[in-house]
Amino acid sequence: MVYDKNNIFAKILRGEIPCNKIFENDHVLSFYDINPQKKIHALVIPKGEYIDLDDFNKKASEQEFIELYKAVSHVSKLLGVSDKGYRMLSNIGSDGGQEVPHLHFHIFAGEKVGKMVS
Repeated sequence: MVYDKNNIFAKILRGEIPCNKIFENDHVLSFYDINPQKKIHALVIPKGEYIDLDDFNKKASEQEFIELYKAVSHVSKLLGVSDKGYRMLSNIGSDGGQEVPHLHFHIFAGEKVGKMVS
């Protein structure tokens, strides 16, 4: 699969669509989901053009790996949920429920998240 440069996250990264930003550095952007599924629902995305986790694992630099995973923890602290707990989720491919073809991690928090799979 070829990366779609017109997906919504690519447009957000280019500044074509606004977002409610939580955190940003040279490699990562985090913002609130526009259709929250829990009391707190944030997204953490790499700035590089990666379709999903498998694509990221094949192509990303070591620095991008470090920054993406550190960002999830940092954002959980900024949201004030790191002590009480949160769920980090990445859907991969159509069977995995991925809707936007750009790697992204959801952070769900602020209430009981529930079962892993329903």
